[in-house]
Amino acid sequence: MKTDGSIFSGLKVVMHKLQSLNSSIVNRQSSILLPAIIAVILLLNCGQVWAIEARREVRPNGLVLLHAEKNNLPIVKVTLLIKASPSDEPPEKAGLANLVAELLPEGTKTRTSEQISEEIEFIGGDLGASVDRDYTAITLSVLKKDIEEGFKLLSDILLNPVFPEDEIRREKDLIKGSLKQSEEDPEFVAQREFRKAVYGPHPYGRLIEGSPDTIDAISREDLLWFYRAFYRPNNAILSIVGDISYKEVAGLLRGYLSGWQAGGIPRVDLPPIPELKEKVVVTVDRSLTQANILLGHLGIKRSNPDYYAVSVMNYILGGGGFASRLMNRIRDDMGLAYDVYSTFDTDKDRGVFEVGVQTKNEAAKTVIDVIIEEIKRIQKEPVSDEELSDAKAYLTGSFPRRLDTMGKIASFLTLTEFYQLGIDYDKLYPEYIKLVTKEDVQRVAAKYLDPEKYVLVVVADLKKAGF
Repeated sequence: MKTDGSIFSGLKVVMHKLQSLNSSIVNRQSSILLPAIIAVILLLNCGQVWAIEARREVRPNGLVLLHAEKNNLPIVKVTLLIKASPSDEPPEKAGLANLVAELLPEGTKTRTSEQISEEIEFIGGDLGASVDRDYTAITLSVLKKDIEEGFKLLSDILLNPVFPEDEIRREKDLIKGSLKQSEEDPEFVAQREFRKAVYGPHPYGRLIEGSPDTIDAISREDLLWFYRAFYRPNNAILSIVGDISYKEVAGLLRGYLSGWQAGGIPRVDLPPIPELKEKVVVTVDRSLTQANILLGHLGIKRSNPDYYAVSVMNYILGGGGFASRLMNRIRDDMGLAYDVYSTFDTDKDRGVFEVGVQTKNEAAKTVIDVIIEEIKRIQKEPVSDEELSDAKAYLTGSFPRRLDTMGKIASFLTLTEFYQLGIDYDKLYPEYIKLVTKEDVQRVAAKYLDPEKYVLVVVADLKKAGF
């Protein structure tokens, strides 16, 4: 349970963030904003804490099952994680993993795309599939009374997809149309160029959706090969959370997934992620009033034991919103941006560290210099006791919000299993954060930040921005 101390720690962080707001904004709106935010914090901290009591077992076909019974609402959430990702597809057919997932609900041996859509809508449920850089997730949300019908549909799209040619053409056109539209978004262009420059030929460096050329190169035979190779129970993690007992879960698995057979999973050798040897600058000239800037380099794997110290360090540098150093300097002191952030995205392989900001073209170089200055400062100077305390209070105090719905718990369980964090990770995380010291923060800043060798992407009116 949360203690009064943690509640007041959370309030203290919020108060500090409010104080860091532009004074004119605070003066105008504080009479309304302050009480509202305090009320929200109290509600968040005093509400029900979703402690997870989960059961884990490996089924005879190799499927890892995670189950947590929550009876406060008549709802059941299901997340099925398949270890099938863009890292498993040939580079010349980039987008294959995504296209397979998109087409799962678009036709089975006994149901058309329209029938699947109508049946899940009839029971007020939600069924879908999506792809991340490391995995594919199929999710189901239904009322308790409809779990039998919902699970029947989930098992049908999982075990019996047919990938109809007309749906393949339609889905390809939709994805290519979306990519074309995204080209108008400078943030999308900046992110695409940033990852390409950081990762080179590694799959993390390309778009999950692929490119128009690689999408066109994907055939129905490719889809069937990918599906048959990777959609196996011994390559999957299933979490079921909600108003459902273990006995009922076991019955669903016997009734609908007993025919799902294990198989050999192909091994895919990935190209190594190249280390940066010097600063790399990528510029894209666009007629924009605001320069879109990304600066960063390779980060850490999710399995890195320094993950928690890096989380605290990044919160102080640029991850803590209004409480961060970058926000204080660039927004509050200099008035050069509305928002600036830093983040460490962690994946199964090495993720990225990036700082992102939008500023007027003429201020681009000044903002970049300040970002580099702040990276060097957190490497050389110890953080203050207040900064460390506030970062820990926020990271531990906000953690329960990651588990405040059944859907979040179902996703959390599959990811803790995927990244091998342990079924009791929800209880361990706050302790890991509390153990971080000022020396840890300075050590990981020196180890994982590089103010000399980084990728800088600028999408702007380059003449006005001075590039």
